[in-house]
Amino acid sequence: MAFPDSTRAELESIVARYPQARSALLPMLHLVQSEQGYVSPEAIELCADVLELTPAEVASVASFYTMYKRRPVGKHHIGVCVNPQCGILGGEAIWKALAEDLEIGHDETTPDGEFTIERIECQAACTYAPVVTADWEFMDNATVDSTRDMIEKLRGGEPVESTRGPQIRSFKQTERSLAGFDDGLADEGGNNADAVMLRGLKVAKEQNMPFAEPTATEAGSAS
Repeated sequence: MAFPDSTRAELESIVARYPQARSALLPMLHLVQSEQGYVSPEAIELCADVLELTPAEVASVASFYTMYKRRPVGKHHIGVCVNPQCGILGGEAIWKALAEDLEIGHDETTPDGEFTIERIECQAACTYAPVVTADWEFMDNATVDSTRDMIEKLRGGEPVESTRGPQIRSFKQTERSLAGFDDGLADEGGNNADAVMLRGLKVAKEQNMPFAEPTATEAGSAS
């Protein structure tokens, strides 16, 4: 699949954000992935050409980070955290049910192209374990039932609200946001630094432990 001229122009606009051109590669890979649903050989060639790098240099980055996929992802990417805390609290049970229901395994896509599922070692969201992500949006305190309900709603085109962000859209749409293009959703989800997230900071303050001073927003949430 050849990329339109508009894609090259947007890639060049990403490069313009950085003092060193090659620093733009990560968001560039998100952009090409937003168009094709994965990082194709053509995408690697295009990024390399824009950055004046070799395709091997671009491929080495694309193959290092697991967020960049080398084969097409489904309309929705579902990540299930199975790291110890999430896994013990229900992540493994969620994964088992999801894999059985969809009849696919890790990093595989359903025949209808609707879902790709992935076992993820950490979502960096242990406060609300077990955590599932839908197109990289958090679904906190997940259960087998809540995950099944989410899958059915997404399959039927019904709205699904993420726990602390916008309504679930699609993998490609989220990838464009990760490339740094304004999606108009910055205010969706409200204040996510709630009392549970700030509990450790509160305890540290009470015990006079060294800690970074919270922002005014964080301080208000912790009170």
